[in-house]
Amino acid sequence: MRWLVMFGLVSACQRPPVAPRSAAVATCPRPPAAERDGQHDFDFEFGAWTTHLERRLHPLTGSATWVRLDGTSVVRKVWDGRANLGELEVAGQSGHVEGMTLRLYDPKSHLWNISFANSGDGELTPAMTGSFRDGRGEFFDHEMLNDKPICVRFVFSELKPTTFRFEQAFSGDNGETWEVNWIATFARTDS
Repeated sequence: MRWLVMFGLVSACQRPPVAPRSAAVATCPRPPAAERDGQHDFDFEFGAWTTHLERRLHPLTGSATWVRLDGTSVVRKVWDGRANLGELEVAGQSGHVEGMTLRLYDPKSHLWNISFANSGDGELTPAMTGSFRDGRGEFFDHEMLNDKPICVRFVFSELKPTTFRFEQAFSGDNGETWEVNWIATFARTDS
């Protein structure tokens, strides 16, 4: 929804219409309390990457229609790594995307907050919250999709020096089941 990871799609590739939070709120999983200082957990992502994205066009409808986009991502360190800014540009037959992700570390809770903006609307989304544990990052939020409350989950996994994977999933049943709707793989282009 908001990241790249970060990257709502413009035109025909735009992310599904998601309304701001409202009175009807899903009861979503909460990120576990982080027991350690994770202010450098996103350091692995600093630098330049190529990316391949696959995105489900109509999540939580039973749709199996996916679009594919390829492009680049650049992530810059801010505040000595306690924040970072990611820029994504991808394109494919379904359109062109320019997105930006802002990640901020909260030193009191040891949790990260992730917000996203796309060049199509210039608005910063509410933050998702989470942390890394055992080489896997999980971040959660609740939003509205087609006038229904849903849970949103981001997962960063398969973290290696030159590659990593990102998934976004939605849940319409308060996190009992998840439907993946965004898969991105990244390969480092700088050393």
